[in-house]
Amino acid sequence: MAHTAQRPASRTQGRLADLAALGTRPGGRRHPLVAAVMVLPLAVLLAVVFGGAEAVITQASSVAGLLGL
Repeated sequence: MAHTAQRPASRTQGRLADLAALGTRPGGRRHPLVAAVMVLPLAVLLAVVFGGAEAVITQASSVAGLLGL
């Protein structure tokens, strides 16, 4: 069996690891704002595709009417 020496991590791998850790806390949890930024584009897309945006607009309009706005 051949023994291969391990290479030291390159600078690029170090930078990628730094980017992957962006917004994470020492315990491994993400900051809530980072998590929101990650999930909001998908939530908007799903709302538009499945008609959820219209439901939100309708409900907001009803609430505004009740408040007299």
